[in-house]
Amino acid sequence: MRRSTVSQDSPRARSRSVSVDDIGVRRQLADGSEESVTWAELSSVVVRVIPEGPWNEDVFLMLAGSDGKGTAVPSGDPAADALIERLQTLPGFDNEKFVEAMTTDADEAYVVWKAN
Repeated sequence: MRRSTVSQDSPRARSRSVSVDDIGVRRQLADGSEESVTWAELSSVVVRVIPEGPWNEDVFLMLAGSDGKGTAVPSGDPAADALIERLQTLPGFDNEKFVEAMTTDADEAYVVWKAN
């Protein structure tokens, strides 16, 4: 995934838009940069929980590509529901671990899917 020293609550890291389609996931950031991963290149999905809630975004869907790039989509983003529906169709997606991650406030990362 794209590495950055910018915290998720900085204006630069905020999403301007997220799109989920048959090609993959693209996240346009407030500073005009873009993060993306295609379904063909997707290598892992991690749910990252950061104890920042309830007023700040505290759950992120981290999508990593086999090329080392990827994106982090806040679970509160309007496109997150469509993304979650798509992720749950991946073969071997760990729905139990996903539910655990989405219902905890532990500072933890949950690997919910890895490519074979």
